[in-house]
Amino acid sequence: MIDISTDMIGYAAALLTTISFLPQAIMTIKTRDTESLSLGMYSSFTLGVLLWLIYGININDTAIIYANSITLVLASIILFFKIYNTVRNKASKASNQ
Repeated sequence: MIDISTDMIGYAAALLTTISFLPQAIMTIKTRDTESLSLGMYSSFTLGVLLWLIYGININDTAIIYANSITLVLASIILFFKIYNTVRNKASKASNQ
């Protein structure tokens, strides 16, 4: 059996989950298009990432802290655009009526 440390598994998991989020973040930042994204899902996801970050800080786990710090920034940017676009679209529809 291969002897892989728990820390190495944590860092690998942190790297993969953070990297997997990058394409969505980059696309949203470039296009500012959030129409197909769920506000409820991104709100819950961003809160969950924040809680993981707080948990990582409390147990002093650097893999959790690094991964969730980066993901929190990216998720918050996407959530900001989603909220901004939602409010803007509602205001636009209201002014057209």
